[in-house]
Amino acid sequence: MIEAPMDAADTDGDDEADRKVVEQERAELKKFIKGLSADDIKSGNWFTKLSAQAMSSYTEKVNWQYFQRRYEGVPADAIVDQRIKMAARYAALEGGLSAGAYTAAVVSTIGSLGGASPATVPAAVTTMMIDVAFITRLQLRLAYDVAVLYRVPLDLSDPEDMWKLIRVAFTIKTGETVQKGVTKAVPAIVRPLIKRFYSGEVLTAAKALPVVGKHLLQKNVIKIGIPLVGVPLAVLLNRYTTLLAGRHAQAVFRNEARVIELAENLSKRSQHPQLLLWVAWLVIRANRKIADDEALLMRHLVRVVRERHQVVDEQLAHLVDIDPAEVWGRIDAESGDLSDILDAADRVATVDGDVNAREKAVISELRDRCRRV
Repeated sequence: MIEAPMDAADTDGDDEADRKVVEQERAELKKFIKGLSADDIKSGNWFTKLSAQAMSSYTEKVNWQYFQRRYEGVPADAIVDQRIKMAARYAALEGGLSAGAYTAAVVSTIGSLGGASPATVPAAVTTMMIDVAFITRLQLRLAYDVAVLYRVPLDLSDPEDMWKLIRVAFTIKTGETVQKGVTKAVPAIVRPLIKRFYSGEVLTAAKALPVVGKHLLQKNVIKIGIPLVGVPLAVLLNRYTTLLAGRHAQAVFRNEARVIELAENLSKRSQHPQLLLWVAWLVIRANRKIADDEALLMRHLVRVVRERHQVVDEQLAHLVDIDPAEVWGRIDAESGDLSDILDAADRVATVDGDVNAREKAVISELRDRCRRV
């Protein structure tokens, strides 16, 4: 099994070299699929087994240092772009190799699978599952690569982080977002197929891995259900679903990297780290709703302030409703320059986009009080 990803620099985009990589991956996955029972496939349990196999030893070898050795001095955006294109190229090659399995007969075969032994899994289904497993593993690892390159911490032994990776890799809960911009990103010939791939029920709440497996299998069955899909369309569908998954991972993890960077900069510049936390939370709570980026910023800000300044505020941690008077009292108790706090408030307010009226009012009051100090 290829435990570490093949780099674009290793093949220089050579079709024959890329094809060999894909064929080797398919051969390894064929052994994996043959070890599954028909019930594993139908129930979705194949995904539980594949995700464990795909990520266990991979994460031990692939880290920030791994990429630094191969792309020393290259900005993360450039590396991510190349890895997404490489993954899409591999997906396209694999789609061409698997396209022969996509016949109408396979659809009914999948529907009739029972809980029998691996020996009862038809050869056509095995070939189709190799395609599904290949794309699944490819997208999981691609999303992980993107997170590593943007230095977004992921501990895949933590169920929450593993679910986060799965959610990003397969656009779970955000399929509608992918679908909205999809027509601009792909050739006209494949747009109807892509729309069908991302349409229908969007998986949102269930974190059970077999449920994800069933979801992914149902999505991929559209390649089989299209009469005479042929090699060209199978190639295009594999290529562009992988490309879109990679771009989605890039958007999510790059944004988180931006928020982490902001938290680190605010902590580094602050002369009043404990007050920083209170003011940041006051600005965030100026609205009744907390945006995802605001919650993410607060989580990382608390972490970096703890790590850099050894500040842990239990009172803030147990707070339910923040009272502005509490924050104003803390500001009035300070002396000296509070420009770091004012700057922090401005930057916190923009983390989720434009500053709204309530945030402006809080910052205006904060500015007046800081000037009186």
